[in-house]
Order: sequence, then C-alpha cells, then structure tokens
Amino acid sequence: MTKKNTTIPDNFLWGGDISAAQIEGAWDEDGKSPVEVDYYLGGDVNTPRYAYIVNDEGDEKKVLQWSGQIPKGYKYTLKVGKIYPNHFGTDFYHHYKEDIKLLYEMGFKALNLTLSWARILPQGIAGGVNKKGVEFYRNVLLELKKYNIEPICILYKYDMPAFYVTDFGGWSNKKLIDEYYEFCRICMTEYKDLAKHWVTFNEINILTLVNDGNANTTIKDTQRVYEETHNQLVASARVVSLGHKVNPEFKVGCMVAGTAAYPLTPKPEDVLATQKFMEKNFYYFSDVIVRGEYPYYSKNIWNSLGIDLKVSDEDIKYLKDGKADFLGFSYYMSSCVSNDQSGNSNGNLVSGEKNPYLKESEWGWQIDPMGLRWFLNELAQRYDNLPLMILENGLGARDTLTEDKHVHDQYRIDYMREHIKAVEASLNDGVNIMGYTMWSCIDLVSMGTGQLSKRYGFIYIEVNEDGSGSFNRYKKDSFYWFRNVLKSNGQNLEYVVPDYNKLVH
Repeated sequence: MTKKNTTIPDNFLWGGDISAAQIEGAWDEDGKSPVEVDYYLGGDVNTPRYAYIVNDEGDEKKVLQWSGQIPKGYKYTLKVGKIYPNHFGTDFYHHYKEDIKLLYEMGFKALNLTLSWARILPQGIAGGVNKKGVEFYRNVLLELKKYNIEPICILYKYDMPAFYVTDFGGWSNKKLIDEYYEFCRICMTEYKDLAKHWVTFNEINILTLVNDGNANTTIKDTQRVYEETHNQLVASARVVSLGHKVNPEFKVGCMVAGTAAYPLTPKPEDVLATQKFMEKNFYYFSDVIVRGEYPYYSKNIWNSLGIDLKVSDEDIKYLKDGKADFLGFSYYMSSCVSNDQSGNSNGNLVSGEKNPYLKESEWGWQIDPMGLRWFLNELAQRYDNLPLMILENGLGARDTLTEDKHVHDQYRIDYMREHIKAVEASLNDGVNIMGYTMWSCIDLVSMGTGQLSKRYGFIYIEVNEDGSGSFNRYKKDSFYWFRNVLKSNGQNLEYVVPDYNKLVH
C-alpha cells in the first residue's frame, strides 16, 4: 500500500464534498422552503434527533429522524426556544466566495456540492421556479469556474421541500418522480455550460438501511421503503437519460452508501451471511444503477422480507435506458457479519459486528483504510471496471480551536493519509477511479447527530451548537497537509506541517 510509483491521472478529481442542507444555513431566505431536516433538533451519539409534528386539532407528537412517513393530517412544526442547527449550518450561503477561495488555495480540482431542490422549486412545479435560488447556484458555479474547480452536482441529498412529505406522502407517491424530474431538468438546462458531472441521488440505499436499523419496523414499513426506493431508482434512471439529451458530454451517475463487510469468522455460515448482506445492502442498488435491471437475487430479498414489489413494463424500460456513466459511493468504515449477528457496531447507518482488529472513532465508526482498497477492487471486478468515484470519506472528530486560532488535527491527517494510500494502491491495481472528494472539506452540521462539534473539514468554522459564534473561517493543520497532497498530485503524503510562525496566512 505504500508503493511510490502510482500513476495518478492529471484529470483525477481531487477535492471535497459539501451538502446544502448541512452547510448553507439561510434556511428560509430568498424564497427557499423548509426541508425535513430544518425541523429536527440537534442530538448526539446517544440522543437521536427528533422533530415535532401537529395536526389541525392541536395534537402534538415527536418523530425521530429517518422515521419515514409522518401520520396523515400532521405537519411539521417549530418550537419557540428550541435550537435547529440546520437553520444556520456554517453559513456557506453568505460565505461561499470566501470558502471557494480557500478551496482554491488548497488546490482543489473538484467540489461535490448539492443543488437544493427547496431553493429552486420551493413549492414544487405548481409554485414555479424561484429565480433567486437559480441565481444563487449560478453564482456559486461561476465562482468555481473562476478558480477552475470542477463542480460535481448532486441533485438529491435529503433536501426536498418538506411539504412533499406532508402533502404528497413522500417518495411513496409516484407523482414525486415527475416533480423530481422537472427539478433536475431545470438544473441541467440552466447550468449545462457550468457543470458536466452529475449525481442523481446521494446514498440511495439509505432508506432501507434505516429501516433495517429500526427495531420497531413492520412488514408494512418495509413494503413502503422498498416502494420508495424503487421510485427513486426509476427517477434516477430517467434523469440519467435526461442528462444525456441535455448535453451528450454530461457524465451522470448515482451514489450508494458504502457497506463494505467481512465475515466475522471463516465459518461457511458467516461467509454466506456476508455475501447476502452485501447483496441486500449495496449490490441490490448498484446492480440496478449500473446494469439497468433488478438482479437475479432481488426476488429472494423481497420474498424473505414478505414484500411484493410491483415493477411495471414502463419502469423496466426506464431502468434499462438510464444506466449510469459512473458509480459513486461513500466509504467511512467496514463492518463484520456473523450468521448470529447481534449488530453491536454502528456508523453511517450501517450496523454489524465489531472487527477486533480495528480501532474506532468516538462515534463508533471503525477505521479501515485497507477496506477501501478491497472495496474498490470488488466494485471494479463486478462492474467491468466502470468508472468509480469516492464521493464521501472522512473522519468526524472534536476539534479544538487554540487561543491563537489554530487547529492541530493530526488524527484527521493520519486517517486521510492511509485512505489515500488505499486509493493509490487501487489505481496501481488497475481500478478505474475518477476522483476522490472527502467529507467534508468545510465544517458543517452532522446529518446523523445534528452536531456542529462533530467536525470533518479542513476549514474550521467558529460556531457553537446553539448557533452563536463569529462564523470566522480558520485553516486546520490538515488544510496545509492536503494542500501539499494536491500540489504533488497525491505523491507527497508525508508532509509535516511546519511551525505556524513561518506560514503566511
């Protein structure tokens, strides 16, 4: 893994990843409508996020994040005096020029960013296009172009207008496919000269992962979740075809949450259980995205869950015509699978057994850089070396801002160095990797816990859990380290951050 003769393509998309709902703030400015996460309070590793909902009779309930559909007749509501972290995020909306300039200073070749549905079509097709939302993203993309940073535009990252959940029933309603298609059509036509890499859905397997992790789930819940995911897969395929019509040079892919897993033991039962785990949690989705049809084992999955998925002839055609140009995925950790699984490990909504050979973060995410190399090779073999893109990989940690405004995050440098070595080793293996965008290059709100203290970025944002703070931007040690990685096109991974007194700020 430390081989030094790696040939990294000059057009390799080195960069980072941000999410509109988690970083922008300005949750109700310039015509934007609320998204679901705007109603959720902050939590922590032991306290799940929840929102308040209320009906016309004034009956109020709490719902946990990722709980699925809310009861009919209920609406999300905000409580006075409560703190909603996604309302302010880290205020990219008002700082995007400053932030993009910092990314340029680091040497970014790409930025993976979300175009928020709720800014562009805040009240859906019927409500019309929000010109201020369109203009905001145009300005962001123009700023990226100014610095020769290639945008990778994600079209859905848990940020559709919240009224689609309360009034439409969410992704259970097939009408949402047409609403999403129109949103994507607007984005692709408006920005066809400013972006050529597009991702239809972020972690499209997230609904089923959450459902599996819910101890109270029912067959009815599972039926709904698989129907919703099917609608998303159809929507994704339709948008891949759309992108090719808008601009034949577009590269359109989809993203799956990485669920890399090993057998806990060499027992045949554990090996088979691991194979079934990977099929159900990852390949079920990636096979449809890449091959354009449900895999042979899909019916076994449906039967084992007691569900009946209706796939129309029209859906089959959409899936076949809309095969992705590349497969994107996130990778934070691996897990182990046992035939007698208790699920005592967690991370990024993936459960499994703890690997006794790996360390873990404060949030229980096991650190396994070699697993990334293994996973890349597995995907390359399965999909005839289709282009792959690592769209999320990073370490959440509690950073400390010193009195002289520095952050010494050697732990993040160590994490990233080993994972980049794994990427380079996979390139040496012959894997076709388009790029690596780490999560997240700028501090933002954690989606899972709603914390601002769980930090990922190279750039520290001075903001507290309650939204107080200067929102000033400060470069972490990892900023300087990654700048040298990019300057050397990945060859200099051993750079040591020098004395700050010798650095020019």
